[in-house]
Amino acid sequence: MRWATLYARSRQLPVAFAALLVATSGVWFLGRDSWNAVVVALTLTTAVAVAAIGLSGQDPDLDRTAALPWPIRRFAHLALIAIVAGSVVLAVQELGPSAVAASIIVRDAAGLAGLAGLAATMAGGQFGWTLPLAWSAVSPFVPRDSSTLSRVLTWALQPAETPVATWTAVLLAATGAATYTVWGGRR
Repeated sequence: MRWATLYARSRQLPVAFAALLVATSGVWFLGRDSWNAVVVALTLTTAVAVAAIGLSGQDPDLDRTAALPWPIRRFAHLALIAIVAGSVVLAVQELGPSAVAASIIVRDAAGLAGLAGLAATMAGGQFGWTLPLAWSAVSPFVPRDSSTLSRVLTWALQPAETPVATWTAVLLAATGAATYTVWGGRR
């Protein structure tokens, strides 16, 4: 077998992809009549959380001693989560009566994948879902005012033309990708 097939199986990628499709479609179906930034953030969070469970293999020590370089594979895996989650959300929103700007979906997918990378690095790959879910669970309840802190905490719910939200997502994506790429999932 090729390494890509073995990697996909060890990370449960086929099951994660199927679960991502089902979860995204389910959330879209429930929120299709009120499709807005909050529902998009919830849908992306669901997609990223489902896919992030496979950010580490069954044996972290075996991953660390492999003869093949892991950083490239780790980065590709995290980037694939963001790309697939964003693409699926972009595709399903076309089935409904309204759509959210693609720039918001791309921004949110990248930021949430970065949060998943941070969670996997800090707590282990099986807990890659925790930070995206926690951030998305808290952000709708943060008072929305014009303060920078409020815009940072609610970055996933901000309009596309909000620089603070974009920079927050870029920072989360870059930090999460860098830490997960270098260190991988915690033991």
